[in-house]
Amino acid sequence: MSDYYWDNKIDYLRRTRPLHHNDDYFEFLVEKVWRITEPVRLVDFGCGYGYLGLKLLPLLPEGSTYTGIDEGMELLAHASSLFSELPYETNFIAGDVTHLVCEPQYDIAISHAFLMHMQDPQATLQIMIDSVIDGGKVICIESNWVACMAGYYVDGVDQSKIVDVGLLQKLFERDTKRVGKDGNIGSKLPVYMSKLGLTQIESRVSDKVLFLNPNGDADVHAEMLASMRTDGGFGASPGDTEPFIKGLMSRGCTIEEANRQYENELRLSQLIDSNSFVTHAPGMRFTFGTVQRSKI
Repeated sequence: MSDYYWDNKIDYLRRTRPLHHNDDYFEFLVEKVWRITEPVRLVDFGCGYGYLGLKLLPLLPEGSTYTGIDEGMELLAHASSLFSELPYETNFIAGDVTHLVCEPQYDIAISHAFLMHMQDPQATLQIMIDSVIDGGKVICIESNWVACMAGYYVDGVDQSKIVDVGLLQKLFERDTKRVGKDGNIGSKLPVYMSKLGLTQIESRVSDKVLFLNPNGDADVHAEMLASMRTDGGFGASPGDTEPFIKGLMSRGCTIEEANRQYENELRLSQLIDSNSFVTHAPGMRFTFGTVQRSKI
């Protein structure tokens, strides 16, 4: 087993990525928003198993290339296997992106749910910018976790009984101050991009809305619920009380806050089953800007 955390989360990544986006929304962005009409050299920071490449390469003009960078050797091996039978020019680079020295050689640098895990996301964003040629784009797809959690509705349950938005907001703010990682970075990226010199900055929100419908296809319902619960996700059991409480207290929660969050998650795990109606709007944000080094 690899020592790298995400090497051991391939199943989690494969099951949860489709929860964030509709495929036709990628098509809309490529054709109507980014207006990519010529082949591009695409680099994916924190590429994982190559999810973005799998989604974007079929939509990009013929001749486009994809380079994935990740620290996970198992992830890259899995990505290489997935792309081996596909008709695209790809390259995978193993390494810690925070220590890369990049030359501007790509038309687009992109990342997905990556900067939120960085201790210094602005420094990593600068590395992405450095990899792009003048006039190229930097695209970051990130969440605002508090807004994401507020996007749930479980039929017959008061939202405040399962999602304490105020507590989650404080928790993520404390995390950012304590270790730099920012689960709410999605809402801040337009500001960061502007401060780092990008121009023509825009931000869009994914149109994906999940609907757990017990009156619909039973297999679809079961698969979606399992994906949402994957690896301690929404509706999963919080597990034993003591480690859960200690974990939240280590992140700055009081014992009262930690107990309240445990009760919320336990209640939710007991409420959701094959008969539950649930809607969720993840609200992933696509923020992008243009690299403009040329002096006017």
